[in-house]
Amino acid sequence: MNIGIYIYENAEVLDFSGPFEVFSTASRFSNPEGLFNVFLVAEERLPVIARGGFSVNPHYDINKHPNIDVLVVVGGIHTDEMKKAKVLNWVASVSEKAKLVASVCTGAFILAEAGLISGLDVTTHWEDIEDLRQSYPDLNVIESQRWVDTGKFVTSGGISAGIDMSLHLVSRLASLELAERTARQMEFDWRKNS
Repeated sequence: MNIGIYIYENAEVLDFSGPFEVFSTASRFSNPEGLFNVFLVAEERLPVIARGGFSVNPHYDINKHPNIDVLVVVGGIHTDEMKKAKVLNWVASVSEKAKLVASVCTGAFILAEAGLISGLDVTTHWEDIEDLRQSYPDLNVIESQRWVDTGKFVTSGGISAGIDMSLHLVSRLASLELAERTARQMEFDWRKNS
């Protein structure tokens, strides 16, 4: 199962590294091993400078990558991404074929701008709740939840909440047992209830 995580300049580091760690760890413990193939996708296949100057190399760019079963769109300083028609069209196109689409933190803004989550229950970082409500009044923005699962679309609060959400996705895509084993291996106190 291919897990594609979309990153960009000034993305929040834990927004992508947390889910990456969850899926790569779960893949090591899955039976058979290798259930998840997790990779990073950026607009171009060039180093991306995330928050705090963290430099990361994406595995693929939006023009050439494997099929994506689960798309994770991360947060950070997302405003430039929302102005890129090419990126928004790619997110929408991948979402049509993906089994699940998730966002961490302000990645919800990108999903909203791409027209994917209209009318759904969603969440984002606590600091951006009001902005999301005002910018997209057709969304039902939920406060004080680590993640919100509406079926195909799953959104999470900020930063570390993406780890909780990713463990939830592992439990949905594989099993609760695998998600719990992954959390234990990561020494992470998983909040199972959203």
